[in-house]
Amino acid sequence: APGTDPQPTLVTRLTPRADGSKVVRPLPLNTPWRVVLIGDRPGALLESGTLYALNEPSVIRDTSWIHPGKITFHWWNGDVYDGKPGEPILSFNMAKRYIDFCAANGIPTHSMSSTEGTTDPWYHQSKHGTEPGPDTDVTRPREGFELERIRKYAESKNIRLWTWVHQGALRGRVEEAFTAFEKMGWSGMMVDFFDHDDQGSVEFAEAILESAARHHILIHLHGIWKPTGMERTYPNLMNHEGALNLEYLKWSDRCTPEHNLMMAATRLIAGPMDYHLGGFRAVTRAEFKPRGIAPNVLGTRCHHLAMYVCFDNPNPMVADYPAAYEGQPGFEFLRRVPTWWDETRVLKMVPGELLVTARRKGSSWYVGGMTARRPQALEIPLSFLGSGRHLARTWSDAADAATEPNHLSTGTTLVTRKEGLKIQTALDGGFVVEITPGGQ
Repeated sequence: APGTDPQPTLVTRLTPRADGSKVVRPLPLNTPWRVVLIGDRPGALLESGTLYALNEPSVIRDTSWIHPGKITFHWWNGDVYDGKPGEPILSFNMAKRYIDFCAANGIPTHSMSSTEGTTDPWYHQSKHGTEPGPDTDVTRPREGFELERIRKYAESKNIRLWTWVHQGALRGRVEEAFTAFEKMGWSGMMVDFFDHDDQGSVEFAEAILESAARHHILIHLHGIWKPTGMERTYPNLMNHEGALNLEYLKWSDRCTPEHNLMMAATRLIAGPMDYHLGGFRAVTRAEFKPRGIAPNVLGTRCHHLAMYVCFDNPNPMVADYPAAYEGQPGFEFLRRVPTWWDETRVLKMVPGELLVTARRKGSSWYVGGMTARRPQALEIPLSFLGSGRHLARTWSDAADAATEPNHLSTGTTLVTRKEGLKIQTALDGGFVVEITPGGQ
């Protein structure tokens, strides 16, 4: 125990299998890595690629079909298009509206998961709710779901389709299911409700990734343990949940700005983190009330824009309803920010209070900053830039953002690597910057 043993000891506890045993494996047995990360500053832990590097190299020889990118997620917004109940979310007309929204705004993927109300899945299942029943069959769409018609329309707009499936519905028929998914035209899916991390569950997740790779399907693991770098071996693994994320704002107030920043200082160290990004209707803490349809978010709009840079998230959601974005300031940044990066620098980090991260894509840099608990006057170092002048475009909290958290200010300025950017954030605020070489 801390304070009693002069020699620090690392203790690991394995989750028991259904029969009570911990591990069943033929000898010789290679045990997993256990890692202690130590850095001279907190941000060094987020920059580390150690966990990723300890995994085996990719088992997928040709990865040219793997394309990370932003994705809609209608379940989070309450299965609506304009903030209020309308046509069924799985109907062709609603899918067409979402697909048109994606095509117009550079969002490469539209997801379709379940019906509104009782949240019945898109596949055949007589039992109401998400948990599988005796006749659950993921190899055929539910009655009335015009998937083939929707797929053809999506292809005409160059939009990929994504879906959701309960992990229990794949048990005993993983290869059969993914063979069917490929024929249906799904490019990726969230596999949900693992809720256990024993040996069998881990091996089942690996079997899903292997089968999905054979059929060129991307995977997002949800309701699951923290990541372990497995995306190196299976680069079709786009995202892990393993986090109390913004979906909780539908029924609680637990995802506060300081919580968001504590997640970055803890869970994000393990690897990519799905966080249900994209909430575009911020309210103050005093005004917040949880709701299932058109949920609000805590923290300013710029706080939430910054998550697209600060959080490692190759397939981030654009989870609010489409009408919440149309004509809104800041949406132009969401449209253009990359999701897959070439280099990462953590510039400032105070757990639970502050995170400033810079990420490079090609010759452009993106900087995101998130704050909590108090306004902050920040000076952002730019020593990571190359030589010469650069054009910096900023989105930052407006002067009244503490009471009007959706208000933001934009600006452009010329910078060099020898200078710093001065930015003022509001209470629970943030900012984003796009920096491109040149300056003409």
